Amino acid sequence: SDVTFVVGREQQKVFAHRCVLACRCQAFQGMLSQGLVGSEDPSNGIPSQGPFVLGNVQPEVFLAVIEFLYTNSVTLNIHIALEVLTSSVEYGLQDLCKLCTKFIKDTLSVEQVCEALQAAVTYGLADLQQHCLAFIEGCTVAVMRTQGFHELSDVVLARVLCSDRLAVDELDLVQAVREWAHVSSAVLERPVSEVAALPVRELRLPLLAPSELATLENHNRRDLLIPVSWSIAAAWRSHALR
Repeated sequence: SDVTFVVGREQQKVFAHRCVLACRCQAFQGMLSQGLVGSEDPSNGIPSQGPFVLGNVQPEVFLAVIEFLYTNSVTLNIHIALEVLTSSVEYGLQDLCKLCTKFIKDTLSVEQVCEALQAAVTYGLADLQQHCLAFIEGCTVAVMRTQGFHELSDVVLARVLCSDRLAVDELDLVQAVREWAHVSSAVLERPVSEVAALPVRELRLPLLAPSELATLENHNRRDLLIPVSWSIAAAWRSHALR
């Protein structure tokens, strides 16, 4: 090998060949070219081997990327697939991205679907996004109980709530959004009503029975999750018109 990487908190050394990395990936080509500037040892004329320090990448994830660059295939598992997908996007490796997407779709689970959906929206992977939404529609209640659901961004949660096929009662969905909003409020240190402004617009409050709507109003006085002036009032108007 003629280049060394020091990867992750473990500072694991990974050895590779400049010619392989540079010809297979433009991102590595740029990285290695910068590494050569001013790094040549005048005593022997041999380019420095680095090392290049990549502290924010898990060694197993980086090794998967290296494996792909050398073999055009990759060995994945459910613990690293999403991170390898992230690396494939960062390094501009479209074929690796496709392999990761296929693996994630084939192994999707209740515990991981929200994280996969978040990645799909972030990286503009429409096919994976639709697959994740269809999965959520089939087991909505179970998904709402996961940590991944509470870690969704407001934009992605709003996309989930846009679906007309969620297998959950509307009141339970409102409660799930309330729990999500309190978690996000604590993490972002912003008011509940502020962090939930976008997802709340997708709630279908007129579907609630009058007794459920009255219960919702009582809960709403504590955290002001839902704007009274237009959302709750509109739901009552809908019942009145019926």
